[in-house]
Amino acid sequence: MQIRPGIHRIQAPLGERFIAMYLLTGPEGGLLFDTGVAESVTGTLLPYLDGIGFDRNRLRWVISSHCDFDHTGGNAALKAAAPDAEFLAGRADVPMTEDIELLITGRYGEFAAKDRFDDPPETTAEVRRSTGLVAVERALDGGERIDLGDRTIEVLSVPGHSPGHLALWDGANRTLLISDAVLGETVPTADGNPAFPPTYRDTVAYVDTIRRLQELDADLLLTAHYPVYEGAAVAAFLGRSLAYTERIDRVIADVLADGEELTSLELIHRAAPDLGPWPEPAAEYLIFPMTGNLERLVERGLVLEGERDGIRTWRRSA
Repeated sequence: MQIRPGIHRIQAPLGERFIAMYLLTGPEGGLLFDTGVAESVTGTLLPYLDGIGFDRNRLRWVISSHCDFDHTGGNAALKAAAPDAEFLAGRADVPMTEDIELLITGRYGEFAAKDRFDDPPETTAEVRRSTGLVAVERALDGGERIDLGDRTIEVLSVPGHSPGHLALWDGANRTLLISDAVLGETVPTADGNPAFPPTYRDTVAYVDTIRRLQELDADLLLTAHYPVYEGAAVAAFLGRSLAYTERIDRVIADVLADGEELTSLELIHRAAPDLGPWPEPAAEYLIFPMTGNLERLVERGLVLEGERDGIRTWRRSA
């Protein structure tokens, strides 16, 4: 649907959730922000473009917000449909935006060796099945500007969820398009129920990103997996997201208060009831934000990282 002149939100199913892609249009052509998975393009995006009479030859730029498969998996399908479009991504995310096996092992499998946590095989199989990647033709660092003819879109570097995560600022419409750069207190299903924890990874960068986005005082906030936020709801969502990072710190401190040394999963199982309503399999994805917070606490001298039987452990600093 067109939510502002020249701003289209195109929402495609993603299992029990959804993925929202965004088309920005102007006299100089169109810019697409994310492609979802392969079926998002063939089943939702292309029919939408045809339905609004948008000529695919006018699609000039395709920006992947970050490397996750549900944001890049439709790249190959879209490249086949719009071969002249230029594909762009954040520089630090380019390798995983181009190579699905690197994405699986380096991002989704990051905790397999140290923490004995990994995606189940059926999840990995689905990632491979639903993803078609292409070469990134231009790497972005943030600060670039794209002229749509009637307004200029600024590319923002917003790391935290991933190192090369990008957002877009449409200043003429006071609109922020952030994809997964900020993740609230839980990632929801399509009907609004909690699906799994907010999976930011680098807490220091994530907090800095939220604070910089707050300074823009946006009137419209567009994400990939959440409702549209307008007016006061923008600041409220960003504020809740920032507060959640501190909530994780407090829960970690409570769990480690007696000085016991715990593995990441042991710590998560004890902390999860105070951090969200998810069932145990979903709660284990707290390993992403909690590892980021634990690393920050180690840097502050408040937590010590150790090892037990080849598995990473954490305990309160004496």
